[in-house]
Amino acid sequence: MSVIKKFRITKIKNSKPLISLNKISLSFKKNHLILDNLSLNISKGQIIGLLGPNGAGKSSLMNLITGSIKPNFGSIIINNEDITQYPIYARTKKFKISFVPQIGGFFSDLTAEDNLKAIAEILLPDPKKRKLKIEELITKFELDAVRKVEAKFLSGGMKRRLVISMSLLGDPEILLMDEPLAALDPQTIQMLQSIIIKLQSEYNLTILITDHQARDLLVVCDKAVILSNSKIVAEGTPNQLIQNENATKHYFGANFKFK
Repeated sequence: MSVIKKFRITKIKNSKPLISLNKISLSFKKNHLILDNLSLNISKGQIIGLLGPNGAGKSSLMNLITGSIKPNFGSIIINNEDITQYPIYARTKKFKISFVPQIGGFFSDLTAEDNLKAIAEILLPDPKKRKLKIEELITKFELDAVRKVEAKFLSGGMKRRLVISMSLLGDPEILLMDEPLAALDPQTIQMLQSIIIKLQSEYNLTILITDHQARDLLVVCDKAVILSNSKIVAEGTPNQLIQNENATKHYFGANFKFK
């Protein structure tokens, strides 16, 4: 049975966007255009899905927000402040941005608990708060049974749970997730879908998530954006997108069904 999202945040009245990408252009080398004059607004508390074919610029867009790459043109605004020239550490600390990578994100030879401790020692200087936070996350993500197991021996689903829990140690406000549902069995995907929805409601996170599992991604997001040929070709709620001709033409294809 598929996970059901009970509500979708489509617009927040009288509220400025938390994240704004304004007329972003990005190219690698002279003739390889990745993003072309792209603009996107994300409201606080939304889950935004990024969809598109390989090479459409989904991961690049996330890397622009984290600061690991910089645009050729355009600006990135968070909380009304232009962060385009801010280094990664400044964005992470001031704007509480956290990132869940598709692959890795943990120390293979450390146990699940020691992975959490390693990051917590950097982010949480108070030993008592550190211990409480680690125990809270181990309980929340049901990691107690594997807390003494080295991360390299965990299942794919457990690894994803661990990395997501690690990403929450600094109490982020913005969470970027790169293909968290990839290469997982249906039950694990449903488990992660439930976790993502709870992150929004319980932690009040703004989440930007990309995945090639379009149907599974649309289940959890409030709105989705489809990238193709360096541009946004369609955006809207899941139900709006499956009726959008550009979305069908550039990504879904004629036989795609959401439900």
